[in-house]
Amino acid sequence: MPKQPSPLDPEVLRHLKGLNVQAQRVVEGVLAGLHRSPRHGTSIEFAEHKDYSPGDDPRHLDWRVLGRLDRYTVKKYEEETHLRATLAVDLSGSMAYRSRSLSKAQYAAILAASLAALILKQGDAAGMILTSGSQPARIAPRAKTEHLGELVTALEASQAEGPTRLREVALQYMEQNPKRGMLVLFSDLFDEDPEMLASLKMVAARGHQVVVFQVLDPDELEFPFEDPAIFESMEDDRQILTFPHEIKRAYLDEMTEFLSHTKRALAEGRMAYQLARTDEPLHQPLLRHLTAPKAR
Repeated sequence: MPKQPSPLDPEVLRHLKGLNVQAQRVVEGVLAGLHRSPRHGTSIEFAEHKDYSPGDDPRHLDWRVLGRLDRYTVKKYEEETHLRATLAVDLSGSMAYRSRSLSKAQYAAILAASLAALILKQGDAAGMILTSGSQPARIAPRAKTEHLGELVTALEASQAEGPTRLREVALQYMEQNPKRGMLVLFSDLFDEDPEMLASLKMVAARGHQVVVFQVLDPDELEFPFEDPAIFESMEDDRQILTFPHEIKRAYLDEMTEFLSHTKRALAEGRMAYQLARTDEPLHQPLLRHLTAPKAR
């Protein structure tokens, strides 16, 4: 008997109507995975303690944790524990690339909508930054479940075009979120700005949680091309004639180094990272993040 496709497979999701429906299907997959996970009950990114850092009130040190684990931690009180998450979706031109049923931008949009639904479901606040257009557009975080409709509408109305501007996203987030919160970035990270990773590190250094989902197409990871072709930039008018069999090894080495450098830099900044391939079921990157051990 032929294997039935999962309802979460991108090819199946393509036939569903509406981003809201797709996101709810992904949420079902995530919740089912969490139920089976040995870490069942994990929340999005939530703890009653955090590591002590300069500027924290020493009166809030938890001396019992210090005595038991020899680690300085600070208690977080009720008004501090409500999560305020901003989901930043990179809608630059390179995110329009697709070799499967979903482009990187579409895949990222469903991931973002699904995570927003999960955050709102647990009573926390979700907002959004979209990079499409001349300036990143922002929707302020709110904790009402009906807020999901506003976020989904904004995603459905957007399209991937123009240059990558991730540093602007980080700067806008810090400007509009003086209190500690969470920034979740969905992007291929194809940004020529050398300060892009440094700007994300700055967000984390100010006490915010930073999570990066690097969304990539299988073509970008495996370079399956064989025939001579003209490759065109999706963010400007650059073109280059290539002979794939001559450059494949160099390309793959460069991509491996790019991924390694990115993961290393994010880990050094105490940021979470997940690679999200557009050929994998959409619930899997979210489930990997939610069930991954949290760095302390």
